[in-house]
Amino acid sequence: MRKYGIVDTTFSRIDMGSIAYKIIKNEDEDCEIVRYTVPGIKDIPVAAKKLIEEGCDGIITLGWVGKTALDKYSYLASSIGIIIVQILTSKHIIDVTVHEDEADDEEKLKEIAIDRTIKHAKNLVKLVKEGKNALTKYAGKGLRQGYRDAGEID
Repeated sequence: MRKYGIVDTTFSRIDMGSIAYKIIKNEDEDCEIVRYTVPGIKDIPVAAKKLIEEGCDGIITLGWVGKTALDKYSYLASSIGIIIVQILTSKHIIDVTVHEDEADDEEKLKEIAIDRTIKHAKNLVKLVKEGKNALTKYAGKGLRQGYRDAGEID
């Protein structure tokens, strides 16, 4: 049985963890999902590592970044930590992050968060179920998460 991990934060302004859970379960009915909620983005790397050590085949991390320079530095530290965990464990960790300065209004931020979470949860399931070539057919298509696809250039 495949096992997925979801790491989310209390700082997020949308419950992206519940969205990811529903999508993963819909895409892979015969799986186990473990959710681990931490305070903020700098706590994400260790939570992801712990879930991998508990047998998760892949992880989706769901973070929210404020508008200040300090917030952005915190995200950079978290992102580097996530990358290190991926390298050390050879497991996919799909980093889904919403930045408060991506949109001026809260409704648009919500749309971005939901779209990004749904699309990346599906990407994680494909990678875990089908392996390294699961996304190859989508290469060069200009696909985006959180926004409309950019499309390919002929």
